[in-house]
Amino acid sequence: MKFFDCFMYCDEDIVLDLRLNYLNNFIDKFIIVESKFTHSGKTKKLNFKMENFKKFEKKIIYLVLDHEPKNIQQISETDDEETKNSKYILNGMRRDFYQRNYILNGIKEATDEDLILISDLDEIPKLEDINFDKIKEKFIFFRQKMYYYKFNLCSKSIKWTGTRGCKKKYLKSPQWLRNIKDKSYPIWRFDIFFSNNKYFNIKTIQDGGWHFSYLKTPEAIESKLKSYAHHREYELNDLGIKKIQEKIKNKESIYNLKTDMKNSKFGEGQKLDISELKELPNYLQDNVDKYQKWLE
Repeated sequence: MKFFDCFMYCDEDIVLDLRLNYLNNFIDKFIIVESKFTHSGKTKKLNFKMENFKKFEKKIIYLVLDHEPKNIQQISETDDEETKNSKYILNGMRRDFYQRNYILNGIKEATDEDLILISDLDEIPKLEDINFDKIKEKFIFFRQKMYYYKFNLCSKSIKWTGTRGCKKKYLKSPQWLRNIKDKSYPIWRFDIFFSNNKYFNIKTIQDGGWHFSYLKTPEAIESKLKSYAHHREYELNDLGIKKIQEKIKNKESIYNLKTDMKNSKFGEGQKLDISELKELPNYLQDNVDKYQKWLE
């Protein structure tokens, strides 16, 4: 059984460097998909440079997405504000989903028995000490600790289900796997209970790795928030670079992941604590000087 590590890329080279170095001993192929478009629909230059990662060149399959999905809705000047916002949100999600599903073009050489791992780039699964041959469930979910701004600034109140994996024979599409629910919902949530996206054949790795979010300058964080799939929500909130700087200084997450879906998540975030070095990937522990700029 070979292992394929698959993710989208924009410009997160410092996290990519850690990801490739940490996972190198476990992974047979890295599938990297970069788009010429942001999820907000603006054109962007390609940022991935193979010369920066020559060590992994034989393992990397780099794919460029050079076109938009066909189902993008045109936004008209005659649209009311609610309609515009709805279209912005749907279009952002469609670009996000389309880019993620483009991963399928990079795993054509995988056999039915090979393990396909689907993540965002900043979701790094912890793979040591896992005997995959003993896992009988169809799907493997990795519960990951949340980190913001620095490799060791952790939100201890949140665990994130990020990386998901399954054998290729069970994979309908990367986004389909991403959509599968693993949480326990109250009995009155019949919509979830009977949902086709809620599966029970799941092995959850509780100590499943790290989600290193927003390891960027305040300016680069704002640029990301304006370009990612949920950009409209950011645009409608008065955050800005100065408030982002304050959140970093005060060790507070950029948004509140516990907020109700009806409310904006851009408000009071979770308190961040400095985690011990031993809680981080072993490659980082062995190369602290390399990542010193991104440690608190």
